[in-house]
Amino acid sequence: MYRIITKDGNAKRGEMVTVHGTIQTPVFMNVGTVGAIKGAVSTMDLKEIGTQVELSNTYHLHVRPGDEIVKKMGGLHKFMNWDRPILTDSGGFQVFSLAKLRKIKEEGVSFNSHIDGRRIFMGPEESIQIQSNLGSTIAMAFDECPSSVAERSYIQKSVERTSRWLERCKKKLAELNSLEDTVNKQQLLFGINQGGVYEDIRIEHAKVIRELDLPGYAIGGLAVGESHAEMYRVLEAVVPYLPEEKPVYLMGVGTPANILEGVERGVDFFDCVYPARNGRHGHAYTKHGKINLLNAKFETDDRPIEEGCKCPTCKNYSRAYIRHLLKANEMLGMRLMVTHNLCFYNNLMTEIREAIEEHRFAEYKRQTLAGFEENDG
Repeated sequence: MYRIITKDGNAKRGEMVTVHGTIQTPVFMNVGTVGAIKGAVSTMDLKEIGTQVELSNTYHLHVRPGDEIVKKMGGLHKFMNWDRPILTDSGGFQVFSLAKLRKIKEEGVSFNSHIDGRRIFMGPEESIQIQSNLGSTIAMAFDECPSSVAERSYIQKSVERTSRWLERCKKKLAELNSLEDTVNKQQLLFGINQGGVYEDIRIEHAKVIRELDLPGYAIGGLAVGESHAEMYRVLEAVVPYLPEEKPVYLMGVGTPANILEGVERGVDFFDCVYPARNGRHGHAYTKHGKINLLNAKFETDDRPIEEGCKCPTCKNYSRAYIRHLLKANEMLGMRLMVTHNLCFYNNLMTEIREAIEEHRFAEYKRQTLAGFEENDG
């Protein structure tokens, strides 16, 4: 299912075969929370810019339109017209970040919907049932996401509960995958490592969850307020304790620099809202760092966002025109920016994979990071 093609130091170049196609890793997953990329980017656009995996959110799709409706429509792939892999996160992070009033028990979590206030209960079984209804390629285990600065004693208890929840997730998915009316009977489950910034808790948790022999493992609870140095320290500590022959997913990370550092430490999967969110606010990623197209100096700049970029935006439109659209609050401006930024990230991953294959990743990382510091705007 997953195999390492080659390694360069700890950086892995692999591929993962799934029922919806083969994923070349390292990979950046384009985030389409409610089954769409924010910024009016379609699934046809995603194919054109080389997207391999789309990521959607269990909690948001459960609240609206409802996972039962998605199932009636043939599952999320059919619903959004996307025939490549989809990963659904479990909803755990949203439950713990969006819900103002929540009550955590061993069974799961009770909370109020951020849309209409109705009371919702979600535990491991409920999260897996929703993800099964969506029919995603990869389902994420339901976990608790404690604050990275929570007390050590609380994080210890939380991690132990997350381990118990993971076993329940595995059992529930096996049951659902055996049913006749299941949308995707080959749905895969990734477990999530937690533990805040405590290396020993993280390592102990990795040892526990690797025994479940899951198709992949994620590292959660990072990029939530701790420093980049702390994040890299945790990765260096915990990745060696996760099975090397399984893909490792660093959740919610991050900047191009974060990705390069993660790959160097053995991470295979990444996702982040940055490229789409920044694009909608006028910030474009380039090999010379981020530029803010709202700056007055781009008012008459007839160059593309980045010379040599093969994305549809750069092949067809100038910085000046895109700036005008953004200033006029035209949706097309956001669409062009998000398309460019996602293409930039997808191209970055292609270059990373090539550098690992050619055993020059360290040099590629050094040159790329140096380039990002040349910011021209």
